[in-house]
Amino acid sequence: MDQVSNIDKQKLPKHIAIIMDGNGRWAKEHGKPRVFGHQNGVKSVREVTEASAELGIQYLTLYAFSTENWSRPAFEVNALMGLLVETIRKEIKTLNDNDIRLQAIGDIDQLPKKSRKALLEGIENTKENKRMTLVLALNYSSRWEIKEAIKKIISDHDTGKLGKADLSDEVIHSYLSTKDIPDPELLIRTSGEHRISNFLLWQIAYSELYFTDIYWPEFRKAHLYEAIINYQNRERRFGKISEQLPL
Repeated sequence: MDQVSNIDKQKLPKHIAIIMDGNGRWAKEHGKPRVFGHQNGVKSVREVTEASAELGIQYLTLYAFSTENWSRPAFEVNALMGLLVETIRKEIKTLNDNDIRLQAIGDIDQLPKKSRKALLEGIENTKENKRMTLVLALNYSSRWEIKEAIKKIISDHDTGKLGKADLSDEVIHSYLSTKDIPDPELLIRTSGEHRISNFLLWQIAYSELYFTDIYWPEFRKAHLYEAIINYQNRERRFGKISEQLPL
C-alpha cells in the first residue's frame, strides 16, 4: 500500500523542521570528500520540499548552516557557501512553479556577499507565493537568536516601550526571528544522532522529535511519510492527561 494513503490529511503538522545531518559521513562511506555529500544532499532538499508542498504542509524549516559550522575546514565552508548560491539560483523557478515562498532565519548579514545576495534575491522573487513557506536556517543558532531577542527586549524596556508586566511567552515569541512562523509540531533529525544541536530551542518546547538512522543524502519522500505517520500515531497531551483531550 502507498504510504501516502496512510497519512491523515486532517492531522498534518502545520510546520516541520529538519536537522539535515550526515552528509559528510555518507560521503566518507562512499569514498568521496565531504563536499560530495553536501552536493547530493541538495537532491534530498528538493524532494522533501516538493513532497511537503504536495501533502499540504504549510511551513518547512531546514537547518542548513549553523553559527558553529564556521569552525569547519575553510574549504568545506567555502564549498557550502558556493553551493548555497548555485542551488538557490537554480531552484527559484521550481519554487515559483510550486508556489513556494523562500524565507530565512539567522544572522544572514554575516554571510559572504554572494551568498547573501543570492538568498535575498530568492526571497524577493518568491515572496508572493502562498502554497508553502520554505525556511532556511542559515548562520543560525538558537542561543544566538535568544540572545538577540533579549537585547531587543532590554532596549525596548529602557525606552519605555515594554514593561516587566508586559513580558509573556507571546511577547518573547514576537522578538524571535521566527515571530511570523508557527512553532514546529514535528522535528526530524537524520543520520542517527540524538541531539538538537542548538536548533529552535524555544520553538520546539512541545514538538514531537523523530530520529532516523538515514543519512540526509539518502532521505527521500518515503522517509518523510514515515516520520509523519509516526507523528500522527502519537498522543500530544501538552501537559494534560489522556482523558482531558478532545475525542
